[in-house]
Amino acid sequence: MATNSLQVGCNIRNILTPALVVDLQKLEYNLKRLPESLKGISVDIRPHAKAHKCPSLAHLQIQHGSVGMCCQKLCEAESMVNSGIKDILLSNEIVGQSKLTRLALLARNAHVTVCLDNIDVAHQLSEIAKSLNVELDGLVEVDVGQERCGVAPGEPAAELAQCLIGLPNLNYKGIQAYQGWNQHVRKYSDRKEAVDKVVEKVKVTLEAFKKHQIPCEIVTGGGTGTYMFEASSGVFTEVQPGSYVFMDADYGRNFDHKNKYISEFHQSLYVLSTVVSVTPGKRAVLDAGLKAVSLDSGVPVLADHSDLTFHNGGDEHGIVTPAGNLKVVNSAHEMRFHIVGDIVRLIPGHCDPTVNMYDNLIGIRNEIVECVWPVAGRGPGV
Repeated sequence: MATNSLQVGCNIRNILTPALVVDLQKLEYNLKRLPESLKGISVDIRPHAKAHKCPSLAHLQIQHGSVGMCCQKLCEAESMVNSGIKDILLSNEIVGQSKLTRLALLARNAHVTVCLDNIDVAHQLSEIAKSLNVELDGLVEVDVGQERCGVAPGEPAAELAQCLIGLPNLNYKGIQAYQGWNQHVRKYSDRKEAVDKVVEKVKVTLEAFKKHQIPCEIVTGGGTGTYMFEASSGVFTEVQPGSYVFMDADYGRNFDHKNKYISEFHQSLYVLSTVVSVTPGKRAVLDAGLKAVSLDSGVPVLADHSDLTFHNGGDEHGIVTPAGNLKVVNSAHEMRFHIVGDIVRLIPGHCDPTVNMYDNLIGIRNEIVECVWPVAGRGPGV
């Protein structure tokens, strides 16, 4: 790909666009800030690699105190293990002989844990692991409100845990209790209330486990928007924030406890785009469209240009216009931005799927390329 031809030390203006870039100074701040925010709380940090799918970045997270990585797809997990990451939680359900075999093979080179909500799949994985002479750990996935994967809290979760205990080469360890929708509840008090409901479901489950004398070593969950609530709950042993390394426009719409836009983590991820056409006073057209930035959580925001709005222009184009009813009436404003060849920094609406569009993540410091990291775990998730 074109970005592979980049030379470390070149100026940001020499990057072919659209391109995915990360501000290394802001990234480093975020890497340090997460463990600092949890100081004094007895909880492990296992960041979610689905946010970046980049082994080089995962190793930096391990260096900053993370116990291992979460992965949502096998291709992510394989990229991490192949790069030397030694502790993986596959925080999703894996089904089918071929995929379960690939999962079990990872245990030859790393400590692998997987989430389960089906006893037949557990039996199949146990048999495969036994045939390969490897061992994996298993967690019961509990549906704590997302209504996606998982068994119901309480007795159904206890019933599955009881079935997992004693399966050969598959060691039951605890539960996953993740609620993704809570991450983007805007008001701080509403997010706290939503997590309180999750915690209550976890407590009901732990009571059922206690009743049946089922141990529960691990309770894992939480994300960038709520991890402090889970960490402070007294029931979670591990949290899974992922987007904190990058942030995005959607997370930027959340409010903190002071009713201000959250600012604990810095926006470090951008899509670089070039202005390719201009209609003076009306619009500028960028070379970044649906192929370059995800729109599932809204359109990207133009960094440092709150007076301008991005619109979907199709597969290869983004259209920029004055925000609201603002009219571009002076040439100084127009010349500041609306020039063919100008480079624009877009803040993605959702970092995870945007990163998934790129082969490489380009690290920038003071407008200079410092590194080019492969996004080795990208793809549809096969």
